Amino acid sequence: MSDSLVLELLRAMRGDISQIKTDIIEVKERLGFLERGYASLSRPVDRIGSDVGRIKARLDIAGAPV
Repeated sequence: MSDSLVLELLRAMRGDISQIKTDIIEVKERLGFLERGYASLSRPVDRIGSDVGRIKARLDIAGAPV
């Protein structure tokens, strides 16, 4: 294999790696948005579960089969 062919392949690989790095940065940003969105939803959902538990207790159906 000639030196010029090796250099050509290495340059192509460098370009591919650069594109992969760019893609990973984008994926990390999107994941961060999803994590923040989940964090903002998880607390209200947890609260709903405890509210349902209190409602069941008030209605005295906590142990009753559905």
